[in-house]
Amino acid sequence: MTDGVLEVVLGVVAAGISAGLGWSARTYLWRRRLRRKQRFFGLPDGSECLFVVNRHMGGEQRSVHQRDAFALLELAALVKDCGAEVQIAAHDETRQGFGTRAEFCVGGPASNQRTAAHLAALLPGVRFTTTPEPGPDQGAIHIAGRTYRRVKGQEEYVLLVRLASEAHARPVFLLCGQSAITNQTAARYLASHHEELHRRGSGGVLCLLLKVVNPAAYGADMSEVVADVSEAARTAPPAPPDGEGAAAQESSASSLRAVPAQE
Repeated sequence: MTDGVLEVVLGVVAAGISAGLGWSARTYLWRRRLRRKQRFFGLPDGSECLFVVNRHMGGEQRSVHQRDAFALLELAALVKDCGAEVQIAAHDETRQGFGTRAEFCVGGPASNQRTAAHLAALLPGVRFTTTPEPGPDQGAIHIAGRTYRRVKGQEEYVLLVRLASEAHARPVFLLCGQSAITNQTAARYLASHHEELHRRGSGGVLCLLLKVVNPAAYGADMSEVVADVSEAARTAPPAPPDGEGAAAQESSASSLRAVPAQE
């Protein structure tokens, strides 16, 4: 074998080794990202998750708002990437404990009873105004003494929540928006920023307040993080005096009897 042929053979072998090492490195990194994604969403290969679908406020019975359907599609793509399967249930038909399988609840407490139950049990520091009377506080989100009001078409808010604990194997995700378009924004943000959210902390409670900027012009594409309210959401507000507490309970009961339309 001449020196020229030997150099060609060695070059081919070196290129093959380099290509193999590059492929192995890319595969390793891809698998590492996938495993991290599966851990964050609680979706190992072959597992099942539950989509808890809210109702279209003001629509026909069992109907789903178009924007909420888009949110479900965003979430379905995440589940497929993780190699998991989806089951869908209506918000008023879900009967299972917390953490038995990964769960995604779409919609605020006015349109999703399952979301309302999770908020009441696990996030006592969060309150939504669900009274039917029109006004500036309709649909407002109250956290840590601050009120975030919806200005329709200009700025609207949504809570993106991950609930998990060492005692429960699978997390629960809540997409609690003031409107259907904010629910879609939360799903899109979750799909785009799950690695960043994982770095914030994959255990315990993660609760972000997002603002949807000018949804009338930009739809669900423009959003910004207002605050990480994880600690405030887990802290119950001080108990009011007895008289005020009774009035608050009556107001809460009336809000459950009639809720505003979600557009």
